[in-house]
Amino acid sequence: MATSERKSHKDWFDRNAAKGLATQIKSAYGAFDSKTFIRLCCKDLQALEFNGRVKQFANAMHSTLPDSYPKAVKILEKSLPEVLPDCESVTDGWMQWPVGQFIADHGLPHFDESMQCMVELTKRFSSEFAVRPFVQHRADETFEFLYSKVNDKSPHVRRWCSEGCRTRLPWGAKLNDLISDPAPIIPILEALKDDPETYVKKSVANNLNDLSKDHPSMVTTLCRDWSKDSTPHRDWIIKHGLRSLIKDADRNALKLIGYSKPTGIDVKLKLSDKRINIGDSIGLQVSLHNTSKKKQPLLIDYIVHYQGKSSGSRRKVFKWKTIELGGSEKIVLEKNHPMKRTTIRALYPGKHTIEVQLNGESVASTTFGLLE
Repeated sequence: MATSERKSHKDWFDRNAAKGLATQIKSAYGAFDSKTFIRLCCKDLQALEFNGRVKQFANAMHSTLPDSYPKAVKILEKSLPEVLPDCESVTDGWMQWPVGQFIADHGLPHFDESMQCMVELTKRFSSEFAVRPFVQHRADETFEFLYSKVNDKSPHVRRWCSEGCRTRLPWGAKLNDLISDPAPIIPILEALKDDPETYVKKSVANNLNDLSKDHPSMVTTLCRDWSKDSTPHRDWIIKHGLRSLIKDADRNALKLIGYSKPTGIDVKLKLSDKRINIGDSIGLQVSLHNTSKKKQPLLIDYIVHYQGKSSGSRRKVFKWKTIELGGSEKIVLEKNHPMKRTTIRALYPGKHTIEVQLNGESVASTTFGLLE
């Protein structure tokens, strides 16, 4: 069953998942105590969130597999389903997540056996979380191993080389040593920057984006070097890897993707209302007139400065449009922005500011009142 058909991610790991894993493991290890494994997996399951359930399934493996880690991990490796036929295919791979957790929890003293199993696991699901303790605690050996796999014939393995060492991988603990010194990551990205698989390309870009949050100058310098003999494939990686810096109007990043400071652009910003209620939308209209005679590429963003609960404000950048405005050309753009409370955004009544940016330059702003 696809995860989207379930109420939440955590509900994937239920009794049916425990039974499925038990069947899988028993196929490789006839002496496996499936009954005990299922019981341990399902103990007080409803009280656990996603990570707690994955951990409990992995603990159940540890309690029911042989005490010898090399023997246990070999059984898990042997039990894995068929390799994914391509990068677009999906399976019930989430069921393999506790296998990676088992390696992360118990595999550090057994480097070779753990790496071998992670290579096989990532061809079916992913080992990006399993490898992180090794990156943290056995960095030299781990990076040497990852470097040796950047030309692997499997795109899943090549992607793992980048994804596993992302400093700010979603759902993963930050890799603080690499945040301080990301040098070991760069040879991996260099080796993969022209990888033909989109699956790998996205990971390289995401890795760059993570690094840009702590080392913006290093990342823009690296991307500038890459752009000297670039291809459309590499251009995509550069632009996607710089996306956070672009959103933050980093001058070097914007210049790299072809957006310099606009000149001779007359801008007028109007709002549909001076006051709206929480839950309504505010209409934005921006008029642009290129008073120069040269065509100018424009990256148009708008920023909402949200009123804080007590004082101050917080800003959020929203993408609007990318255009080329010809010499003497005029254009009017319109957009509705919802002012609704969400699970990730609280709203408070008071004065709110809308600001328009062209190529990272603030060019117009106005305010409106938000009412309860």
